Amino acid sequence: MIRSTKSVRAFAALAGVAALTLSACGTSGGSNDNKSASGGDCSVKLAFLGPKTGDYANLGINIIDGAKVALDEYNKSKPDCKVTMDEYDSQGDPEKATPLATKIIGDKDVIGVVGPTFSGESDATGPAFSEANLVTVSASATNPDLTSHGWKTFHRILGNDATQAPADAKYIKDTLGAKKVMVVDDASEYGKGLADGVAKDLGSLVTTKDTVQQKQTDFSATVTKAKASGTDVFFYGGYYAEAGLLAKQLKQGGYTGTFMSGDGSLDPGFIDAAGAASANGAILSCPCAPSDEAFTSKYKAINGQDPGTYSTEGYDVMSIFLNGIKAGKTTRADMLDFVNSYDEDGLTKHIKFDNTGEVADVVIYAYKVDGGKITPGVAME
Repeated sequence: MIRSTKSVRAFAALAGVAALTLSACGTSGGSNDNKSASGGDCSVKLAFLGPKTGDYANLGINIIDGAKVALDEYNKSKPDCKVTMDEYDSQGDPEKATPLATKIIGDKDVIGVVGPTFSGESDATGPAFSEANLVTVSASATNPDLTSHGWKTFHRILGNDATQAPADAKYIKDTLGAKKVMVVDDASEYGKGLADGVAKDLGSLVTTKDTVQQKQTDFSATVTKAKASGTDVFFYGGYYAEAGLLAKQLKQGGYTGTFMSGDGSLDPGFIDAAGAASANGAILSCPCAPSDEAFTSKYKAINGQDPGTYSTEGYDVMSIFLNGIKAGKTTRADMLDFVNSYDEDGLTKHIKFDNTGEVADVVIYAYKVDGGKITPGVAME
């Protein structure tokens, strides 16, 4: 595991946001119509950019719903000066995300972005957000290259694939005891990056490789290669919709090795697509923290269901921005400076960014599918 410190400081983070007030709501930008009785500026707002519909919507919705928990706690403390979050549905598609980013940038009241959700859309919109001086904090985009472009506004609150891939490879070697591994990717920026990283760290243990496509449904050629490979582990870099179908078709085709994938597959949609019998035993890794009882209770009260992948990270991202607004950071420049210098305990970890936007504290978790359900993640050692 690539791990720097122990990470879950859950209840303290929940209590911290619950105690926030808007007495220092800020002084910039709002008209008199947007002033609270105490004189705070109530015009500022936040935006979410990511999927709400489409094949990968669950991951975006999990982030939105996690952010709503923090937002609900915050707004209850000052109902006459509420913060809002506009939601922009990219369907996870970089081409759809680009004009949406333009709309977000054009709304001068938006001072921070929760997202983008995926690496491809982060790559497509990063230059525009940087040019506009509009800070973004992603709860889920993990391609390592995203922090190498010199953008001044991009941040992520979880470890990238350069930390996840070595942890996955170590788990495959040491915990699963694999002697031969097949590695497959979905040709996406995220999926290929993760799969290539795992393959590099496994070295000669990788005896078979293949590439499939997003939205593909027939994986018979890959299944044939897998069965002939004699491999102990099948690692897939991609998202849950295709991962589930792959796991199902591998099982039906007689492949007996362990199925493993990364955070893009960590969703009940994986089990829905695979079927419980084919999904059982699968290992899904993620640099995302499992939810504790306190957060789960708050989340269910607001959203009517249990937290999902990146829900806790969504809460932490929203909390960063709300703490900034509490501190009076109500311009884009001030919020960017606030995020750059952030150094506080969160729900998932201690949150502090380096000068490229990477978070310092990284823990990779292994989630196992058992009995048709994803069990709570365990830190990889």
